[in-house]
Amino acid sequence: MKKITGYFIIGIISAFTALAVTHYFNKNHTTVLKQSDQSPFKLASYNNSLPSDAFVEAAKVSTPAVVHINTIIKAKKVDRNMRNMNPFFQFFGDPFGGSPFEMPQQEQQGSGSGVIISNDGYIVTNNHVVEGADEIKVNLFDNREFKAKLIGTDPSTDLSVIKIDAKDLQFLTFGNSDNVQVGQWVLAVGNPFNLASTVTAGIVSAKTRNINILREKAGNLAIESFIQTDAAVNPGNSGGALVDLNGNLIGINSAIATPTGSYAGYSFAIPANLVNKIVRDMIDFGVVQRGFLGVNIREIDDELAKDLKLSKIQGAYIAEVNKESAAEAGGVKRGDVIMKVGDAEIKNSADLQEHVARYRPGDKVKLEIIRDGNTITKEVVLKSKDNKTDLLTKDDAPKSGNVFDNLGISVEELSSLEAKKLGTAGGLKVTKIKEGIIRQNTNMQEGFVIIGINNKAVSKKEDLEALVNESKGNGILIQGKYPDQNGLKYYAFGY
Repeated sequence: MKKITGYFIIGIISAFTALAVTHYFNKNHTTVLKQSDQSPFKLASYNNSLPSDAFVEAAKVSTPAVVHINTIIKAKKVDRNMRNMNPFFQFFGDPFGGSPFEMPQQEQQGSGSGVIISNDGYIVTNNHVVEGADEIKVNLFDNREFKAKLIGTDPSTDLSVIKIDAKDLQFLTFGNSDNVQVGQWVLAVGNPFNLASTVTAGIVSAKTRNINILREKAGNLAIESFIQTDAAVNPGNSGGALVDLNGNLIGINSAIATPTGSYAGYSFAIPANLVNKIVRDMIDFGVVQRGFLGVNIREIDDELAKDLKLSKIQGAYIAEVNKESAAEAGGVKRGDVIMKVGDAEIKNSADLQEHVARYRPGDKVKLEIIRDGNTITKEVVLKSKDNKTDLLTKDDAPKSGNVFDNLGISVEELSSLEAKKLGTAGGLKVTKIKEGIIRQNTNMQEGFVIIGINNKAVSKKEDLEALVNESKGNGILIQGKYPDQNGLKYYAFGY
């Protein structure tokens, strides 16, 4: 009994001892688990500050204002005379099984998205969604369908404006894309794979991203300063909306980075501030009023920044100033680094192009420049591409019927020596093949020399334009040679 009593007493003492030790450490040593202000390490925490319905509300605002666009490029016909000139038909007959008088080319259909930007039916979309279309149809969120009219197009930004005859439509309000922050939540709204009114979410991954996707079509006039996101965007999303969580339009979805043709992690949107300006130009003037500095620029890397003694790797370096340009007249010099346009800081060359493109010819723009280590300010009056300060008219707009643009080729007239070597009286050498009818319908390669159109000789650009325009609605047979191959080569397609 004494032994049991002893164990009981020892247990009570141990329990009181443990309680006393715990109380002591809780009272005097709580800093063991507290984060020190001097420590480089911090405890991870979770702050659920995003409302659970934030995406829902943004989707409710944006989906009724995003439309589904369907386009049709009508079939063209190739007459019997053209077929008879083509050795393919002479040896193998008509593979399409049509009448002996005409061969139909396949009708082309496409689809994409668009964003309603006014209650009376103006819609912004991508140029590549509606380019070359003979018919444009728009399906609204409530399933109503309208035929659309093309108002304007701008390959340099990949933007177009179309219009439907409707009233009291729900539309999106432009947000300020300059205020968009890397890391913020965004929604992409569109019609991927013809799945109408699809919403995906992601964050802004980067800004002022140049991916060189427009250069092939627009050359040095291309403006690429994309908002990069990881919101899923797929074929059919083009022309759709990128919105913030308030449902404001902050970008027009335009491209994806993909090795497969489908979404692979990154998508790219044209920033809303640039979209707003381009759209207003198309509606108000029928043509984009784009101001130019008239300079050649290059990116600033670490080595160049050190040579220029810049405090940070930022800005746009002026590699060359064009004669009679706005920059030359405003006192900008080769070697200058543009750090600001107006009040906007310039991060890189793409950023400079975007901000300048928001102005029109004749606009005065203040530039903050670093020259020889000193910060100076210059005021420049922007000019058009042709170094004029006047606004353009509709007659100055690029003609949608331009033969070479439609065909997607650039050509040079053969010199007499080149023609002699090739054994022809003349011809047009194809120097570049880009997106267009020829790439879509033939396997023509650069270097091909065109010597005939529909069995009529071609030696000048004007010859080609006239003969192709004569054949609208029918077919084209191009006859020519490759300098390193024997014999004639033929390419046939509808126009």
